[in-house]
Amino acid sequence: MDSAVSDPHNGSAEAGGPTNGTTRPPSTPEGIALAYGSLLLMALLPIFFGALRSVRCARGKIFSQEYINLLLSMYFFVLGILALSHTISPLMNKFFPANFPNRQYQLLFTQGSGENKEGGRGSPAPGSGLTRPLCPEIINYEFDTKDLVCLGLSSIVGVWYLLRKHWIANNLFGLAFSLNGVELLHLNNVSTGCILLGGLFIYDIFWVFGTNVMVTVAKSFEAPIKLVFPQDLLEKGLEADNFAMLGLGDIVIPGIFIALLLRFDISLKKNTHTYFYTSFAAYIFGLGLTIFIMHIFKHAQPALLYLVPACIGFPVLVALAKGEVTEMFSYESSAEILPHTPRLTHFPTVSGSPASLADSMQQKLAGPRRRRPQNPSAIGRSRKLKMGLHKPNLSSICRCPATSWHHQAQRKWNQQPV
Repeated sequence: MDSAVSDPHNGSAEAGGPTNGTTRPPSTPEGIALAYGSLLLMALLPIFFGALRSVRCARGKIFSQEYINLLLSMYFFVLGILALSHTISPLMNKFFPANFPNRQYQLLFTQGSGENKEGGRGSPAPGSGLTRPLCPEIINYEFDTKDLVCLGLSSIVGVWYLLRKHWIANNLFGLAFSLNGVELLHLNNVSTGCILLGGLFIYDIFWVFGTNVMVTVAKSFEAPIKLVFPQDLLEKGLEADNFAMLGLGDIVIPGIFIALLLRFDISLKKNTHTYFYTSFAAYIFGLGLTIFIMHIFKHAQPALLYLVPACIGFPVLVALAKGEVTEMFSYESSAEILPHTPRLTHFPTVSGSPASLADSMQQKLAGPRRRRPQNPSAIGRSRKLKMGLHKPNLSSICRCPATSWHHQAQRKWNQQPV
């Protein structure tokens, strides 16, 4: 079997004839059977031996709950600082004085090194008429001094949470996670949102009523995956310890659906937010009903059991009353570019040498077109340009920062005597 793999003249390569880099050699029936049999064997091994080992290790624990909580605390410590910093940054900008020394920074990671860098052997020579390929950017993050201040303040909250596990610090991180989730997670249409909420509706009911896994996880793990508030706050103050809790999933999942309806309202261009306000009121009704049922029966309740029918049913009833059901379910959020979210739809490209660019600019200037009246100095510069005595400013043409050899050629061009 080893000889069949190492010998290039055996197997499917011989049966399929000569191959190139773009066409895979045809597989033989023996090779297909070997591949699928190996996958089947590798799938069965961990199941069989893992089941046997689970019997011997049923009463043992690899990690105690304390170590798992510590690992989760460190994980959410980092994520919480970043999420809280992103959340409070717009609010903190209002408190900075006008003379605050704000400096811009950029964190940039690109792929490539050595000769692949700008100006290396991979770069085309100026005047060759070729363009240098752009280096792919892995990380390109811009921030300023104000963002660093917000990051420092968020780090203080993170240390407070890491050391004390205080419920206020937990809620600050939880609110930051929820807000960023609703802001950054986008549903593309109402049908997808209904399917998502419907599936999680069944999921939440099963794991709360069918098993005790959901309640156990919520009470056992000390992580900002839920919002908590003490019921004995009036008696014990900030040191209260009898908490009511609400999972972040019960906020983010309906929240992204409500945000989708807000974008649908904006797409209608009627200057009304009917569906947003309806779904928002439906969320308040569903959450209030959840709290009422939980207080009456003294048992944990799946919040999505009440939130999903309210958040879907109320907007659909409004759409039926207004005759906009078709528009609602045919709306595609990905095709909408809202006014407050500008996007770069294309990237400028520049090709050709500086001389060819100058010639093309001269042809455009010499072409017949109506122009506004110019002053005598401007007319003189135009005549010098046509006679070749005036060097054009190529900075108005070469605006792509990735093709820096154009700028180098421009500087050499400008240094030549007229």
